[in-house]
Amino acid sequence: SGDEPLARRAHAAYCLVLAEDRAYGHVSGPAPEPALGPPGPAGKSGAAAPWLEQFEVERENFRAALEWAIERGEAEWGLRLAGALLQYWDEREHQDEGRAFLEKLLALPAAAARTRLRARGLFALSVLSVDLPAARELHEKSLEISRELEDARGTAVALNAIAVCAQKEGKLEESRSFFEKSLVLWKNLGDPVAVARALSNLASVARLQGRLAEARSLFEECLSLSRQLGDRTGAAWALNQQGDVAREQGDTAGARRLYEEGLSKFRDAGDRWGIAGSLADLGYLAREQGDLDAADRLYAESLAAFQELDYKRGIAKTLDAFAGSAALRSRAQRALRLAGAASALRHGLGAVLAPAEQARLEKDLEPARASLTNTEGAAAWMEGWSMPLEEAIREAAGQEKEEFEI
Repeated sequence: SGDEPLARRAHAAYCLVLAEDRAYGHVSGPAPEPALGPPGPAGKSGAAAPWLEQFEVERENFRAALEWAIERGEAEWGLRLAGALLQYWDEREHQDEGRAFLEKLLALPAAAARTRLRARGLFALSVLSVDLPAARELHEKSLEISRELEDARGTAVALNAIAVCAQKEGKLEESRSFFEKSLVLWKNLGDPVAVARALSNLASVARLQGRLAEARSLFEECLSLSRQLGDRTGAAWALNQQGDVAREQGDTAGARRLYEEGLSKFRDAGDRWGIAGSLADLGYLAREQGDLDAADRLYAESLAAFQELDYKRGIAKTLDAFAGSAALRSRAQRALRLAGAASALRHGLGAVLAPAEQARLEKDLEPARASLTNTEGAAAWMEGWSMPLEEAIREAAGQEKEEFEI
């Protein structure tokens, strides 16, 4: 009928309104600043968000709208839609798709102007990047634009993002400096939610630096503020992270109490990410106390929760936990198979362990590596690397290959 151009434009407009309404909770007006990310693992959103399920159903429609924007050079609509899809792409592990669309959108001539929209697009692309140096460079470009525009909120977000990159790179003092600058801006802006998140981030760096008393104090401040704000998920994460500090201070009873209190709060809030993370933390605590049976039961609950969420990075983390337990049980081949399967899963996602996490994993696997020859260890690792994920999950739960252990 010749009406395709108008129909496609109307379709793209509908997708944009739908995405912004569901992701931001509004239909018109400027999009909110990119979130600092909740204090939970991997920056996940906490309680189940029904709109994420809706976005999964609408995925092909969103793709068609983005393709139309790229074909027509509609940078504004395209970048706004991509910004609204950022959390969906990240949480549902569609990072490759998000990166591809954002790279094309940011390359459009109409997207070249140094605007807040471009700064947000650079931020979104950096969040989805699997290469830390590249992610940091994108965040720094976003920061430059925000400073040029005297955009205090955009500047605070970019400073926080650069601090996260530095933390992942193991540059803790640099990370601390950027987090402190971001915290000052959030306080000046009078945003208590962002202040609580910034306090949590700063406390995490202090813990990694071994400044445990300072970390505990900052987490307590974060907890108090989260409670004042009625942020149940934020308060639960503050309790959980205080548990991490107590554990590192050797206060086992205190750590268990804090983890269990946090888990209870997560259950009350319906925060499935928090539930899965807390179960894993309680498992680590049980393993450190020598109760491997209890540890494996808790890991199994955590694994089931991550499977329900279909969150593969969480599944990989739990497979590593099972590998550490198997190493302590003198099941060396099982330990290295599971660690190999976890590594392959992360590799497929483009995910990389932070230096501190990698060092902790290597320490957990030392007993397994020491009991096998290099050839035997490499063979077990590669067997896990090539193992289908479903088989690795079954083995982690102890349902397969037990009879093959020496």
